[in-house]
Amino acid sequence: MSPASQLLPPLHDDDLESPRTLVAFAFDYPRGHHIPQHKHRRHQLLYAVAGAMTVTADRGRWIVPPQFAVWIPAGTAHAIAMPEAVGMRTLYVAREARPDLPADCGVRHVSGLMRELVLRAMALPRDYDAAGPDGRLAEVILDEIGRLAPAPLHLPWPADRRIARIAAAIQATPDDGRTLADWALGTGASERTLARLFMRETGLGFGSWRRRARLVHAVHRLAMGAGVTETALDCGYDSISAFVAAFRRDLGVSPGRYAAGLRGMR
Repeated sequence: MSPASQLLPPLHDDDLESPRTLVAFAFDYPRGHHIPQHKHRRHQLLYAVAGAMTVTADRGRWIVPPQFAVWIPAGTAHAIAMPEAVGMRTLYVAREARPDLPADCGVRHVSGLMRELVLRAMALPRDYDAAGPDGRLAEVILDEIGRLAPAPLHLPWPADRRIARIAAAIQATPDDGRTLADWALGTGASERTLARLFMRETGLGFGSWRRRARLVHAVHRLAMGAGVTETALDCGYDSISAFVAAFRRDLGVSPGRYAAGLRGMR
C-alpha cells in the first residue's frame, strides 16, 4: 500500500472512557495518512501544531491548518486526511460538560492562550484531580473553547452531481476563471439552474463558493510553505494586492503575517 493510501484506525470510544470531563491525546502522523469515517460519544477539538488536516463530514469539508482547530460535536461522522505530516493534538470533551458548547462543526481561530492550554492538557493524567489544579485547568479550557471565534474555512459540498463536478474541478484548479455560464455548457443545465443549485445546496452563490474554495486552498498552500506571490497566482488572483485584501478580510491577518506566524511555530 502506498503512503498516500494508508489508513489509520480511529480511536474507539472505549479508548476515551474516563470519569473526567476532558481527555487529551497527542498523535504524530506521516504524510498521506487517512483516518476513515467514524464518530465519538464525546465532543472533539482537533488542533494541528504542525501540518494541515482535511476533515470531511456530511455537511462539507474543512481545512485545518496550523493556528486553527476544528470543533466536532459528539456523534458527528467525520474522516480526517493528512496531505502532509501532521502533529495532532486533540481534546475529547464529555457531551454533558457544558450545555453552551458549539452544536455544529466548524474551524476556529486558536489564540495564543488556547494553544498553550491545549499543549498543557497533553500532560493531564487520565484520572486527574477534578477538585485540584488540573481540574481548574480543564474548566479554563472549556471556557476558552466557548470563546473561540469561527474561521471561514468551511467548504460546503454539494450533493447534486452537476455542481459537485464543478466544485471538484475548482477545488483541483482554483485558478480556473471560467464563469458559471462557461461551466453550464458542459452540464446540460442552464446558468440560472446551476446558480440556483449552488445557493440551495451550499448556502453560497457560485462566486462566493469559489472565493471560499480559493481561501481554503491559499491557507493550505501557505501552511505547506508556499510564498505569498506563488499562492496568489495559484489561486487565480489577478494581483497580489487583491489576494492580500481578500485574505485579510476573511481571516483578519495578511497572508505574509500568517505565513510568518507559521514559521515562528516550527
